[in-house]
Amino acid sequence: MAHERFRRFNTSGRWPSQTIDYDVSLMVRARGRSLFIAGLTGFDLDGKFHGKGDVAAQADQAMKNLKILVEEAGGTLQHVCKITTYLLDRAHREPVYNTVARHLKGIAPCGTGLIISGLAMADMLVEFDIDVVIPE
Repeated sequence: MAHERFRRFNTSGRWPSQTIDYDVSLMVRARGRSLFIAGLTGFDLDGKFHGKGDVAAQADQAMKNLKILVEEAGGTLQHVCKITTYLLDRAHREPVYNTVARHLKGIAPCGTGLIISGLAMADMLVEFDIDVVIPE
């Protein structure tokens, strides 16, 4: 089975301050079960940014996107295995993790949290890298 690519687009013109011409997919399904999801941020699936200055709102938008993408591939949030959380400030841990916990209550994925110096755009305060495996 070939990889299935979901929500393909080109980055040209997507971010006003950057001139990057790059073909990407928001999610790729490999082997029919593993989902590789692009870094989730405060951007919705139509490219509009939500939560400027509000890390919890950005995390909330990212989790809403996650649910939509996983369901498009035939899975559920129960299939989330691992979350890597990238934060710019330790003070953001509590609002971000509480937001994620609300969306993933009872699922208990494993995870890693990192404090980093910056993300792709200045308004981004959090980004998630999420691994999902849909059972056979």
